[in-house]
Amino acid sequence: MTGGSLGLRTGSYGSLHQGQNGVLQTQNSFIVRKPSRMSLSGSREKERFLHLIWRYLGRRKVGMLILAVFALLAFLTGFITVHKEEASESSGPYIAQTIQNKKNSGVNTVTVCGDINNEPPPIPHPFAPAVVTVSSSSLEHPCRHFQVPPPPPGDRRRIGPRPCPVCYLPVDQAIARMPSSPSTSPVLRHLNYFREENPIKTERHGGSDFGGFPSLKQRNESFNIKESMTVHCGFAKGCRPGYQTGFDIDDADLRELEQFHGVIVASAIFGNYDIIQQPKSISEIAKKSVPFFMFVDEETEAFMKNSSGLDSSKMVGLWRIVVVRNIPYTDPRRNGKVPKLLLHRLFPHVRYSIWIDGKLQLVVDPYQILERFLWRQNATFAISRHYRRFDVFEEAEANKAGGKYDNASINYQVEFYKKEGLTPYSVAKLPITSGGCKIHVPEGCVIIKEHTPITNLFTCLWFNEVDRFTSRDQLSFSTVRDKVMAKVDWGINMFMDCERRNFVIQAYHRDLLEQMVPPAGVTSLPPPAKENTALVKSDMAGRTPVKKNPIRRGKERKSGSRRHRKVVIGSRDNISAR
Repeated sequence: MTGGSLGLRTGSYGSLHQGQNGVLQTQNSFIVRKPSRMSLSGSREKERFLHLIWRYLGRRKVGMLILAVFALLAFLTGFITVHKEEASESSGPYIAQTIQNKKNSGVNTVTVCGDINNEPPPIPHPFAPAVVTVSSSSLEHPCRHFQVPPPPPGDRRRIGPRPCPVCYLPVDQAIARMPSSPSTSPVLRHLNYFREENPIKTERHGGSDFGGFPSLKQRNESFNIKESMTVHCGFAKGCRPGYQTGFDIDDADLRELEQFHGVIVASAIFGNYDIIQQPKSISEIAKKSVPFFMFVDEETEAFMKNSSGLDSSKMVGLWRIVVVRNIPYTDPRRNGKVPKLLLHRLFPHVRYSIWIDGKLQLVVDPYQILERFLWRQNATFAISRHYRRFDVFEEAEANKAGGKYDNASINYQVEFYKKEGLTPYSVAKLPITSGGCKIHVPEGCVIIKEHTPITNLFTCLWFNEVDRFTSRDQLSFSTVRDKVMAKVDWGINMFMDCERRNFVIQAYHRDLLEQMVPPAGVTSLPPPAKENTALVKSDMAGRTPVKKNPIRRGKERKSGSRRHRKVVIGSRDNISAR
């Protein structure tokens, strides 16, 4: 074989020339190269190698093996891609497991989001005060012999519930009694959450798009407490609550919420429904170590910019304002249930939280509240009893009479619970004072909680009831509590409502305040002279009494009256006062 047989080429690319007789001729200037033995042998080796490959691919077992390898590589590539997307979305150690779930004609991608709260935050964390913890059994508690005095005599000028004295420890002693390790969660150790890319409603009362439309079967299964569980718990469209999940929060605020905090205080105002209340009597150590978060919607934010001096610092007094966009519900009160019941999802690295409704003013230090209602009682969840009603059926009637929700929805919820075994309150359910566990109705404007798997599950299931039925959380509280307590050895500290009124002052909602036109000619007085604050019995959480101008009673009466509010700090012998 010669180079001439391969074609007539000139130069690097070759060219053809036509001779005089129409015959193609070659130029004499080109050099014909013979193919080297190395290139020929290499091409033969390649042909032989390809021949062997096709020969072995023809065999069935080898072909199946190669197909399996390619399938495995494709799976790993897809898994890594999904994992990267989840990691960029969550920016946290969430675990994702994707399942294709067909509902009716649609396809819903269901993801299991691991709860990063299963592992407790490191202790001490950056925000914890450097105080040496004291064993509660090493010393007798100063408030051990304290007893609540009998209520004051009746006063026709002031009807309704009143605060009662509470024995708080001084702040430094309260902090010293903070448990050094998280409380044990009975049975439940790992709590995960469903994420649904395309939630589809399959039942008439199946919840909301934000909640993921859990079915009745899923609802019932969620009360079967096991060591590891996966439940619906709001934020159904994402594993990072507040990021493209509905109830969306700016990234800078999300990063702050995801920091480690030993204690937080949280509240919310939606629909410009309340006026922000500044906490009082907060210790310097709490001001430095306990952040106060106020969730607001864009309507409330606009009002606060005009009236409260809200600026780029996002601070109004002690409150860090967190603006929520793309709110999931049209009802402001229902939107408020998201942070109220799902704080553990918004704050994945928090040990203790105190929730107060937007109309309340906190007037006692958070560490003192935690020591009194959680640590001293060895409890992980505390809420006050209703000041008047014990029975869900009575509460339902009161809600209908007050126009709190449409009657048909309230009736449906109560009838549903009756079919599950809920019975009216009776003398047979006494005593009502054994930890408050027999009481059906809470005064739900304050929740004191340690973030553990079992308390997180409880508030998840409570939220699911609020999402499925009416937003009146007092109607669903006892059903969720009793179902959980029937499965595990766990309880709730339901303290007296008069004790709650000792550490929060309740104001009126904005719409009522706007109707209260002050009497003509009434002006504010200058601050009174300081009085002796060494007395143990102090007015309203240690504040000295202030004389006020006479005001009209009835609808125009000022909210948050401070009379008869007593706080005792230390032992019954009045060792100190705030």
